[in-house]
Amino acid sequence: MTTQSPQWFTSSHSDNGGACVEVAANLAAAHGIVPVRDSKNPDGPTLTPNTRAFTAFVTGIKDQSLTRA
Repeated sequence: MTTQSPQWFTSSHSDNGGACVEVAANLAAAHGIVPVRDSKNPDGPTLTPNTRAFTAFVTGIKDQSLTRA
């Protein structure tokens, strides 16, 4: 079994002066996670939500259904 490295990318919609996140969607199928990191701090902490949680988060952003806790 080979270890897959994250292939980070920033959304084309993230043209807002550097306040962006990067995701490594290439790990979704093999590992069931979508790592997320701050583009300004690539050596900093990484969140690793599972694919279901990440999909729910993106859907909530798109349809504006997220609420504050």
